[in-house]
Amino acid sequence: MTRTISPPVRDTVRRVADSGAHVVLATGRSMLGTVPVLRELDLTSGVALCSNGAVRLDAASGEPVAVETFDPGPVCARLAEHLPGALFAAELVGVGSLVTAPFPEGTLTGETRVVSRAELAERPTPRLIAHWAEHTPEETLAVVGSLDLPGCHRTIDHYEPWVTVVPDGVTKGSALEKLRTELGIPCEDTLAIGDGDNDVEMVSWAAHGIAMAQGPASVHAVADEIAPAVEQDGLADVLSRWF
Repeated sequence: MTRTISPPVRDTVRRVADSGAHVVLATGRSMLGTVPVLRELDLTSGVALCSNGAVRLDAASGEPVAVETFDPGPVCARLAEHLPGALFAAELVGVGSLVTAPFPEGTLTGETRVVSRAELAERPTPRLIAHWAEHTPEETLAVVGSLDLPGCHRTIDHYEPWVTVVPDGVTKGSALEKLRTELGIPCEDTLAIGDGDNDVEMVSWAAHGIAMAQGPASVHAVADEIAPAVEQDGLADVLSRWF
């Protein structure tokens, strides 16, 4: 299914950017998956934070300007032990992914090369994905939710049985705080809107954190406000109060 950004959301985001505010797309997508979204939103300046904050992308050039990586070997081995049959994908920035088996069509962006788990684990990566096919997100959470994965930070998708792993200490919130400090923006002038488990730290970080209605309880619990769902153009609704 092709997903597009609705005209009200696109127009509102454009209005925010035109006002002089720093609009930062912070996403779990890879760099290759983020660039088309930036282009659809006509965001051609500043930066985007990809791979849950592990990759900083220049919005104008579409090129990475900072990348944080970790050793995927120990994490891969631990997840394989507890998620039998899981598929793994390690991001190759600007290229695609190394995968242990083909992923469902449309779920990864860029080239994919099938390798053994041992070969996948040889190269540092900013983002590792474990896809536990034939299982539910709830089953995945039950297994991985309390699992110790040293040296990394993990989030669990609430739509798909996906576990996303990035370097320890890296979250959307930590990446945004680093950027806020560099830009000299007062803490009280920060706003964040998210709808996933990987948005918890970001929504908590912002002076005003907003969770979308379709998001999981984890992000609702830390939000200052719940916005209408994506299907109701909730993003446009909340941004229009300020812009």
